[in-house]
Amino acid sequence: MQETSGSTINDPRRNSLASRSPLLVPSSSCHPERSEAPAERSRRPALSVVEGTPPLRATPKAPTNFLALALRHHRRISMPVSRLLLLALIAKLWFALPAMGQQPSAVPPIPIDATEELVRQAVSLVRAGDKLTPKAWPNGARVAVCLSFDVDNELLWRRTPWPVPLSQGEYGATTGLPRVLDLLDRHSIPASFYIPAMSAALHPQMIQDILQRKRHEIGVHGWMHENLTQVNDAAKEEQLLTQSIEYLTKAIGKRPVGIRAPAWEFSQSTMEQIRKAGFLYDSSFMAMDEPYELLASGQKTGMIELPINWIADDYPYYEPEASGSLPDPELVYEVYKGEFDVAYRERTMFILTLHPHISGHRSRIAALEKLIVYMKAKPGVWFATLEQVAEYVKAQHKELQANPSK
Repeated sequence: MQETSGSTINDPRRNSLASRSPLLVPSSSCHPERSEAPAERSRRPALSVVEGTPPLRATPKAPTNFLALALRHHRRISMPVSRLLLLALIAKLWFALPAMGQQPSAVPPIPIDATEELVRQAVSLVRAGDKLTPKAWPNGARVAVCLSFDVDNELLWRRTPWPVPLSQGEYGATTGLPRVLDLLDRHSIPASFYIPAMSAALHPQMIQDILQRKRHEIGVHGWMHENLTQVNDAAKEEQLLTQSIEYLTKAIGKRPVGIRAPAWEFSQSTMEQIRKAGFLYDSSFMAMDEPYELLASGQKTGMIELPINWIADDYPYYEPEASGSLPDPELVYEVYKGEFDVAYRERTMFILTLHPHISGHRSRIAALEKLIVYMKAKPGVWFATLEQVAEYVKAQHKELQANPSK
């Protein structure tokens, strides 16, 4: 029988495995801020790059059954089931991630017949500059490890605030964050928390609970987790940024030095605005696996980028709308462990991005603790906040510029 993407598989052997697998089908939606309900899309006016030309519409694709693809591969190459499930998880992530960034935007696409000059201009808005990994981490450590938490809570469902989905986010404040903080206390590890201002307003106790530990950092994560590519108004975006900084400054008693853009999205105005705001570092880009300087339109900005990536983020694996495809936390642990192991070998850094309302659940916090125990057992691991890493990188870079031969 010919198989098609998304079709039902009638092979009894496959059905038997599928019934045991936590990776049945990919989610129909990903990050709530990066997707829209069909009804919302139909109400949104179509955008056209050139006025007077018909808008381009993407042809809907049938959902891909990644388990079916993995099983088809498994029929040709025998391997243990655990490895098969891991392949299915990687396949799900590999194919799902490009869609997560597709958003309506005022930025026109690059024409296929564009000149080299036009292509360079089109991609130059924000680029990676010099690598900033120091020759050595503090106390001779081999690797810097940063645990970071985006405390979005209910605001991920800002566009569709129905009670039950909102309760998934509320879990982060009532249960997930306390559980995360207790875990960090048990291991005496610092962490960075990026909190939308309105998330802090809804749950003011969160700020107090984080600050009383006296080892953690709180950074900016937008006003209410707005997607900056959809704000599409430089003045409005600047107002939201200013409000966010002012609110958190008052709440934590100091001006935040780090920012992580909501939904990891920058508009055409964002780079200039965070430069003007005087942030020490950003943590929204993915151009390297180590610290680097951000360039804006080809010019040095002096701003440190501490990069993130979707592979070391909990959302693609545990997304609440995954409809049965939630993977075993042990498989996610193996992915994170692999990322750390290579960072350790390369002597760079490992940043993990988690959400209290996602990784704060029981089985997932157990997997996170297992990862922490594994990393702590390695010699030469520096656990730090992103602020501490940025300050150290800045100091080392300044010293290197003053003494190039050192």
